[in-house]
Amino acid sequence: MATKKKTAVKRRKYIFVVGGVMSGVGKGITASSIGVILQDRGFKVTSIKIDPYVNVDAGTMNPTEHGEVFVLNDGFETDQDMGNYERFLNVSIPSDNYMTTGRVYLSVIEKERNLKYKGKCVQVVPHIPLEVISRIKLAAEKADADIAIIEVGGTVGEYENILFVEAARMMELQNPDDVSCVMVSYLPVPSKLGEMKTKPTQHAVRALNSNGVQPNVIIARSSEPLDQVRKEKIALFCNMRPENVISAPDVESIYDVPINFEKDKLSDKLLASLKLKPKKDSSLKEWRKFVAITKNTKKEVNIAVVGKYFSTGDFVLSDAYISVIEAIKYAAYVNGAKPILTWLSSEEFEGDEAKTNLRTLSNYDGILVPGGFGSRGIEGKLSVIQYAREHKIPYFGLCYGMQLLVIEFARNVLGFDVANTAEIDPNSPHLVIDIMPDQKKKMKEENYGGSMRLGAYPAILKKGTVAGKAYGSKKEISERHRHRYEVNPEYIERLEKGGLVFSATSPDGILMEIAELPESKHPFFLGTQFHPELIARPLDPHPLFVEFVRVALSQRKK
Repeated sequence: MATKKKTAVKRRKYIFVVGGVMSGVGKGITASSIGVILQDRGFKVTSIKIDPYVNVDAGTMNPTEHGEVFVLNDGFETDQDMGNYERFLNVSIPSDNYMTTGRVYLSVIEKERNLKYKGKCVQVVPHIPLEVISRIKLAAEKADADIAIIEVGGTVGEYENILFVEAARMMELQNPDDVSCVMVSYLPVPSKLGEMKTKPTQHAVRALNSNGVQPNVIIARSSEPLDQVRKEKIALFCNMRPENVISAPDVESIYDVPINFEKDKLSDKLLASLKLKPKKDSSLKEWRKFVAITKNTKKEVNIAVVGKYFSTGDFVLSDAYISVIEAIKYAAYVNGAKPILTWLSSEEFEGDEAKTNLRTLSNYDGILVPGGFGSRGIEGKLSVIQYAREHKIPYFGLCYGMQLLVIEFARNVLGFDVANTAEIDPNSPHLVIDIMPDQKKKMKEENYGGSMRLGAYPAILKKGTVAGKAYGSKKEISERHRHRYEVNPEYIERLEKGGLVFSATSPDGILMEIAELPESKHPFFLGTQFHPELIARPLDPHPLFVEFVRVALSQRKK
């Protein structure tokens, strides 16, 4: 009797990316760029993010506190770094690749309640790190990845992420050749001293060492390139070879980072630490081609982004709209233009200065109103939309930006002066935007987390429309959503009779996915109930953004 051959188990490799000294210096871009250069060497890569906060997901956090909420195809609300991974790797990533302290603890507690630990005493160590390891390995297995890149949020030495570093230690202890660690550390250059200081990085590495982990590579972030003297000093005090200290100075664009890494042959060093041989030579051909376009464009396109999540104290936080900003960039580059983006607070278009400020909108080639929630700044957005419609300025509304397009049209074209959304005025006699029926029960129960219409849904396109033209030959599209409110079906017929076109709907025809004015009435006046920015990629820009920028450029010529 013939014996069955055993299927060889794929030996997967893991790279942990941790931060030292301070947050916000580019761990996410580093992890994304490592993915790009390893893909280029012939490996199948997946990226995983671990966030140390207790929230189960990112959906309930204010964008001005934590930046954009990025929604995956399967509907999970995540940190904006997941967006960076998808854009750089040009892949869609599932929710298995995202975890938070809250999600991990919740899973362990649920298992304990269901007797999955068979009566054992469940402890923070080892059960929490073991759950983290289990999730990392499951994500890598589902992606059939050769290499999984795991970004650990926060900085080493913090109480919040120590259990995730412990997971890295346990994985390395079990299989030393399968795990590598990269620390992204900041080297300050105090203005009064005029010298780059390495001591904070030395302390960060020692903090990591105290948790039983030694970095294989240090990415030295700074405003200036790292010189050889500092490389050798870091190497001496951090127990590594000087060539494994990679200089990562500030660059013109985040898309320069993979190319800069390969100047120091980072992929070779990482593969050597994992005992892997490259499957092909490093070229980054397509990536270099894209970066060259970003640097060599001559003409400009001026786009105003009118939102309300920009201010955080005395600073401007554009991270709240990072996917929108990047999507505009990709569309501009493919149209041979350099995007000039201006962030405008919608509140500037309310009150005494509104008329004066509205006139400044004629200086822009296009206006975009992104998504959002709540009543603050809404009347200002409605004034902007009206101005764009009446003055034939290309307008692109996303999610709330589409709902406000419908409200503005109902008020100023159909004459429903008090038309509104149930989100702002549930007692309005003309609720052209109403809460979705299945959401009413959730709101009554105060079920807010992860309960919106989330993730990818199909939509059917209407031929002969602006949207239909932008998508080309496609009849059906799939786009990601994040909302509770929709165009009220009771008003669709009246809106259409008034001249508004719904150029994409849900397959059953009930939900309005795209609203627009025909080209004969306006060069580009269009809104989407979904978030097209979430699937825009450097090497694959979104067609609606491409068309918006194309029309904006054509109007600029006029």
